[in-house]
Amino acid sequence: MNAQKTAFSGIQPTAIPTLGNYLGALRNYVALSGTHRCFYSIVDMHAITVRQDPETLRRRVRELYALLLACGPNPDNTVLYVQSHVPAHAELCWILNNFTMFGELSRMTQFKDKSAKHADNINAGLFTYPVLQAADILLYGAHVVPIGDDQKQHLELSRDVAVRFNGVYGDVFVVPEPLIPKLGGRIMSLADPSRKMDKSDPNPAGYISMLDDRDVIIKKCKKAVTDSGAEVRYDPAEKPGVANLMTIYAICTGKEPEQVEREFAGQGYGAFKTAVGEAADGVLSPIRAKALELIQDPAHLDRLMAEGAARAEAVALPVLRKVRDSVGFLPRI
Repeated sequence: MNAQKTAFSGIQPTAIPTLGNYLGALRNYVALSGTHRCFYSIVDMHAITVRQDPETLRRRVRELYALLLACGPNPDNTVLYVQSHVPAHAELCWILNNFTMFGELSRMTQFKDKSAKHADNINAGLFTYPVLQAADILLYGAHVVPIGDDQKQHLELSRDVAVRFNGVYGDVFVVPEPLIPKLGGRIMSLADPSRKMDKSDPNPAGYISMLDDRDVIIKKCKKAVTDSGAEVRYDPAEKPGVANLMTIYAICTGKEPEQVEREFAGQGYGAFKTAVGEAADGVLSPIRAKALELIQDPAHLDRLMAEGAARAEAVALPVLRKVRDSVGFLPRI
């Protein structure tokens, strides 16, 4: 593994990731694993801040693990594991709760949003979710965290907590930096381009699942909301739906928006939307095939998860011991 820089990212197993998750974050997993020591976590502890069906959660963890493997990160540089398999996350979270201010957590927009959606279950875990997220990142000395631009607030809190702890006890934690892709950091809903593409969207027309087949992907792109015109032009303010589809096409084909405009000049939306669907399927198809193959062997996936947890714990425990010593806990004998 490359010892110079470390990257961390976590993803919830609440649903199959979308094309937006892949373009905005997961493809960075592969790129980073070529240059960094990478820790990628399926954050099932975060998932239970909202009530989950136990069997569904277990199934989704395996599916997500298979999908992340299928994306193709460099296995020599990548530790892929399940968050709840490494108890150090929970212990560090408790310690960091004491270095996180109530006012900081009260300002978290995600807490406000989820509280509105789940008014009957505004629990303490939902409120302290960002502290567990900070523990996730700081346990591994992450220098960079690949995120979408909507997650900057939580990463900023992780940075603040690390700086605050270091200010008391010395240089215990690495202060992480965000890594936001130039294009694709925020892929929007196909049904409502004012909202982010969300794997938990109750309207399946709004997102492309990474396990959707070719016909479904093309059908969803054909039905994507655009506007009353017919010009393929990149204008997020005036043509947000078209701009979103152009972003998807540009990333999937490696082109710039200006090239996409020239390619579809005078062709109208019909041909353009079909091309977007075909380009998206071209990116997702090999990942989908590999993931479905892995999902058929849950015992193999469980063995890989155990190996990943052991590798993660080997790095996390020395950091946790340093934190425990810093705050004055007696060492375990």
